[in-house]
Order: sequence, then structure tokens, then C-alpha cells
Amino acid sequence: MTATAPTPVPAGKRMLSEQVHAQLRAAIMRGEHSPGDALKPQELARERGVSLAVVREALVRLVGEGLADRLPNRGFAVPAHSDRRWQEIAEARRTVEPVVLRLSVERGDLEWEARVRAAHHRLARTPAFVPGEGEHYSDAWAEAHRVFHRALLEGCGNPVLLETFDRMWTASELARRWSSRRAPGRDGAGEHRLLERAALARDADTAAEVLARHLARTAAALA
Repeated sequence: MTATAPTPVPAGKRMLSEQVHAQLRAAIMRGEHSPGDALKPQELARERGVSLAVVREALVRLVGEGLADRLPNRGFAVPAHSDRRWQEIAEARRTVEPVVLRLSVERGDLEWEARVRAAHHRLARTPAFVPGEGEHYSDAWAEAHRVFHRALLEGCGNPVLLETFDRMWTASELARRWSSRRAPGRDGAGEHRLLERAALARDADTAAEVLARHLARTAAALA
């Protein structure tokens, strides 16, 4: 029997799904849907004027990114926020990221060094808190923060490890967006500066140690 080729997804539907995915992702990250809130496909489709199939496709992508849970016989929901969930994410990051950073320091080339330096400069010059955006970190700073941490690891040259980082970062960022407040006693800028210096000095041991300590402080602050 000849296998039937999969039916290609129409370009229009794919574009709609990407738009809905981006909208839902932004809404969840902004806290418009609280932890544990149901994400009802019918309501979301009606609100956005798209088909149920388009919304379901977008929700499945969010599940893959860790921004939604698929519940047996109950549809979809925003992940419930708990200290245990956050600590599991933090443990995973402390286990994986220092190892990847060590590889990055050992393998990174001159272009990697330039990306790390540029990413740190952008982070250092971006205000963490903006008047009118409340006590949570600004969107611009959050993105600069992500780019810096990813740039540090990109020298490893292993796309599988970087995909793992991306998934952990998204889950971590969601928890941090819900929990993060001003922490006047912590010198986050200084911690990032130490990370940049150790990485560019090609000191893999120090860089890995500084990153592990940095992640541990974040976990403790949000516990």
C-alpha cells in the first residue's frame, strides 16, 4: 500500500496560526491570563475571529514552549505557578547552563566574543524598570536579558543544547514575570558584568561558577 503524503497546511491558515500564537504568547507573558487560568479554544477563536483549528494549532505550540498545559479531557490552561515548579526549572538551569557555558568559552570564536560584548552593552544600557510599567522588569530589559544569556552560550556550537536553553528560559521567564519585584539588595548588573568578563577572559571555570551562583540567587529570590 502506498503511503499517503501529508496534506500541506494552506499558507493563509499557517499565517493566521502564527499571528494567534504570537498574540496568546504575549498575553500570557504580560500576565493577562493568570496562573492556572483555562485557555478555552472556543472563546479564543470567537474573540479573535478565527477558526477553532487555528486556535488549537497555536495552543499546541504554546504547550511545546512551556507556556500552556494540555489537561486530559479539560483542554488547555496557563501553567499553575508554584514554588516546586519554579525550583524544578531553576535546578534544571543550574545543572545545564554552566556546562554549556564552559563549552561556549572553550569553543567560541571572535564573532562569539563580539556578540557577547554587544549583548552585555545593550543589557547594561537598558533600564530594568520603566515608569508606568509597574514593579516588574520592563519588556525591553527582559529581552536584552534573554539575548545576553543566550549569547553567552551560543559559542558551544550545539543547536540541541541551545534549543534546550530556549525552552528552559521561556519557562523560567514566565515564572519570573509573575514573581519578580524590585530587589534593592542585589547587584544584578554587577553579576552580569562578572559573567561577561569571565567569558571573554576565556576562564571557563570561573564563568561556570559565576553563572551557577547567579542562577542560584535568582532561584532563592523567587522561592
